[in-house]
Amino acid sequence: MGFALWLDGELAWAQGTHEYRPMGAAVIHSGGVFTPRDFRPVLRAPRRLDPRFAGFFASLGELNAWLRRRRGRPSQKFRKNLRRTPIHLIPPF
Repeated sequence: MGFALWLDGELAWAQGTHEYRPMGAAVIHSGGVFTPRDFRPVLRAPRRLDPRFAGFFASLGELNAWLRRRRGRPSQKFRKNLRRTPIHLIPPF
C-alpha cells in the first residue's frame, strides 16, 4: 500500500494503491481524516511533481496521523521540503 499527499490551502488530496490495485484519488478538507470510502477511481489527483506535493506515506493511518500532527501546530505554516527526490524513487501510480 502507498499513498501520495498534496496540500492545497484548505484541501488535502491523496492518491493511493492497495495491494497493487489503484484506489484512485480522494479530496477532503485538510482538517478531516481520509477513509478508504473517500477514494474514487475517476477522480484525478495533482501531478506528482506539483509544488503542492507533501510526501509519500506507507498507510492511510500514517497519512492521517501526519495530518493530525500538522493540525496540532496551528501557529506554524506548512513548509515544503525543497530537497528534490530523485526521479527513480518516485513509485508509479
